[in-house]
Amino acid sequence: MKIICIGRNYRAHAEELHHATGLAVEGAEPVWFLKPDTAMLRNNDPFYIPHFTQEVHYECELIVRINRVGRAIAERFAHRYYDEVGLGIDFTARDLQREAIAAGLPWERAKAFDYSAALPPRYLPLAELGGDVQKLHFTLEVNGECRQRGDTSEMLFTVDRLIAAVSQYMTLRTGDLLFTGTPAGVGPVLPGDTLRATLEGVEMLHFDIR
Repeated sequence: MKIICIGRNYRAHAEELHHATGLAVEGAEPVWFLKPDTAMLRNNDPFYIPHFTQEVHYECELIVRINRVGRAIAERFAHRYYDEVGLGIDFTARDLQREAIAAGLPWERAKAFDYSAALPPRYLPLAELGGDVQKLHFTLEVNGECRQRGDTSEMLFTVDRLIAAVSQYMTLRTGDLLFTGTPAGVGPVLPGDTLRATLEGVEMLHFDIR
């Protein structure tokens, strides 16, 4: 099982990331990277800030769970490869990412560290949410204050476009997770914080930072 993460898929976040890191905003193709299975943080377990970073940011994202094997998938058929969705947090060591970007190096130290991908205890059938993956609303609260509001209609690349693009390079397998990008409002987490994420009003994540 692999975790595929999409970067810069909401314009407002791409712009705030550009201001924070100097990373270019526009692109003709989706930007994506991988997290290993050791990055999984499950069952609303607490997230412990690792010792090697001074600036960990939350990034709340819609997760699409792949339900069959596929390779070189045409965009018009991509909807056949998922029927469940959830929410996750892509934890990012922003200070390490900034250093990597400045040096033209890969992002793995900043993105793929242990427990950097918070996953929901369950996924929701897309059919129960109206059936259209591009008409979903989600929120992230930090200590009861809403920090991120996402609407999948605002994605620069649709879910089907993402699946088509990624599958040109690697085979998608049953159980693979596609993090589809984060909206604006990302920020740091500190020990003692509590994160809560909802998808169409349904609580998907609720855990503490330590």
